[in-house]
Amino acid sequence: MSDHSEAPVAPVEAYDPPYYMAVFTTVRTQEQSGYGETNARLEELVKDVPGYLGMDYAQSPGGLAITVAYFRDADALTQWRCDADALTQWRCDAEHRTAQKRGRAEWYRSYTLHVAKVERSHGFTRAQVPPSPTAG
Repeated sequence: MSDHSEAPVAPVEAYDPPYYMAVFTTVRTQEQSGYGETNARLEELVKDVPGYLGMDYAQSPGGLAITVAYFRDADALTQWRCDADALTQWRCDAEHRTAQKRGRAEWYRSYTLHVAKVERSHGFTRAQVPPSPTAG
């Protein structure tokens, strides 16, 4: 969600399916005052959602940004719904609601949100090769 300039370059690990993902794709406007700070704060808030697994982020040179948030189960995603018993849940969170309104008014030219169930998942990490003792 934030600009992620200091985030390590590594994808969220592959978890045992099923789990869920929310894909937030945006094109931003030129007006970005307060965007980085707000998104950093929202990233901290979403980490408190029970079942949150992690987040991946990428941005193209042309301005298309994609954030993928992963959750252990459907109940974690229901934390995003507003209902009478959910006044502190993610979607109902006052800071999140304020950011949504500001995003529509100032920061985004367009966005989409897709939610999906992950049924297959695997990953790969290249093993680190220790330096040669004669290298140098």
